[in-house]
Amino acid sequence: MEGQEMTGANPDPDRPTRSSAPDTPQDRLSGNKAPEEILRHLGAARTVPGREKAGNNASASGSANPGPSPKGDGPEESCGDFGIRIARDGTWFYLGSPIGRKPLVKLFSTVLRREDDGSYWLVTPVERGLIEVEDAPFTAVELQVEGTGRDQVLRFRTNLDDWVEAGPDHPIRVETNAATGEPSPYILVRDRLEALILRPIFYQLVEIGEETEEGGTPRLGVWSKGTFFTLGSLNG
Repeated sequence: MEGQEMTGANPDPDRPTRSSAPDTPQDRLSGNKAPEEILRHLGAARTVPGREKAGNNASASGSANPGPSPKGDGPEESCGDFGIRIARDGTWFYLGSPIGRKPLVKLFSTVLRREDDGSYWLVTPVERGLIEVEDAPFTAVELQVEGTGRDQVLRFRTNLDDWVEAGPDHPIRVETNAATGEPSPYILVRDRLEALILRPIFYQLVEIGEETEEGGTPRLGVWSKGTFFTLGSLNG
């Protein structure tokens, strides 16, 4: 009606109406962007509550930027905290929401680095950002066994579908919780980045294990590529 103000209408029909829906974490990771572009988008410096208490995976100095990589070829610019967390089961989260795009997680993993102080960073040629890793950045979810004895080869598939052959370059190690006696087995994937060997896979290793003796203590271990890896003591 003439003289009355119309509400809810677009005053300019040629200009698209801007959606008022809030930007979500998944929106920020959508599209076919290169990981560097997405990282730059995520890279606004931020403080994630509780990160300063993240434990031994946080920077020992508390600094948001430890500087260039130890090899001297890393970026000088830090984007601070990316708000990304890798859970103990290998799931990647961004601002508390799981990242559902496996190809994107795979791309992020290619720029994952671990510093001397134990902190984890996503590093591109131009910038770097801190992330939280609860345990190890990868998990070993499948085991293939070829051969027997010293000629045996153990192949592990990670949760990101990479295959790793245990051996001198990819050792297996087992940490035991002093309070509970619970073992936490790992295999080195690359450049100080390990995969936590999931319990069903560890049980497979135990089943094919061989008994040996070290310093008078009976131990159980496995061979792979000519190297013997101890899984644990056989003493009660």
